[in-house]
Amino acid sequence: MKIITMTGAFVIAALTATATVADTVDKTGWPESFTVGTGSQGGTYFGYGTGWANIAGEELGVSGAAEVTGGPMQNMALVHSGDLPFGMTTMGPAAESIAGSNPIAPGLKMDKACAMFPMYQTPFSITALSSSGISSVADIPEGARIGFGPAGSTSDTYFPRMMEELGVKFERRNGGWSDLGSQLQDGLLDVIAFAAGVPVPAVSQLEVQTDINIIEFTEAEQAAITKAFPVANFDIAADSYTTLEAPARSVSMWNFAIANCDLPETFVYGVVKAVMSDNERMVATHKAARSTLPEFWDRNQVMKWHPGAARWFQETQGADIPADMIYGN
Repeated sequence: MKIITMTGAFVIAALTATATVADTVDKTGWPESFTVGTGSQGGTYFGYGTGWANIAGEELGVSGAAEVTGGPMQNMALVHSGDLPFGMTTMGPAAESIAGSNPIAPGLKMDKACAMFPMYQTPFSITALSSSGISSVADIPEGARIGFGPAGSTSDTYFPRMMEELGVKFERRNGGWSDLGSQLQDGLLDVIAFAAGVPVPAVSQLEVQTDINIIEFTEAEQAAITKAFPVANFDIAADSYTTLEAPARSVSMWNFAIANCDLPETFVYGVVKAVMSDNERMVATHKAARSTLPEFWDRNQVMKWHPGAARWFQETQGADIPADMIYGN
């Protein structure tokens, strides 16, 4: 009986202590709601961003939602200016934005968009209708109409340059991924060049409706691209699409969630904790989140860290983040 009484008292004391700790979190400056800048509907960013916005919102008791944007370049601009508190970007557009080369505001160094957590690698992949006869990069005819995604997106920024590097001559088209998928199916485009986490919803939808070719790079093409651009070798897993029978050779670029650097430290710490502490829940929102793991914090070598995010990775991962890579130091 004494043991039961003592155990009950211990549990009550522990719960009280826990509540006290939670109550002492400084919520000064916390918003009542927040929005995450994503990308176009039909793309990975929108689905992935909706997922982590909901998870963070539920855990913190703050309403979270995703907003359709033009993708990484625009997200850097919106988060830097404070028009959006959160967004998502890839390392290439982040580096260009910080250097003042973002086409949205040339010359403006967007250094108030801080790194928050690693998301996943963005593979660059090419899709065409099987009926087109295009099954390799070499098959793409001169003057082919290629959809590169929304203007200013990672696809639009890098894929045209990659195609030029490989000697492809094309007509450049832009638009949201869902729209481009429809145009491909209707014969208004010859090829779509995707830079998005897999599976790309627009591609998954296409292969349900028609026969498609997911075109991989040759080893020589892959080597040429990795030499010329800030990307690494990557294989698109065979189970990403029903069309694939084996892994498809590609290249990829890392994505990171970003936060306006002036957001409260405790708020960003809470968001990072919510997202990074339950990978299974993140994967349930989008398969691309299989790489949303704490150990990949070191994939950011470009942006300064938000202090709240840096503190979480230092405390839980022993992250050796240099002081000069943390905003405000």
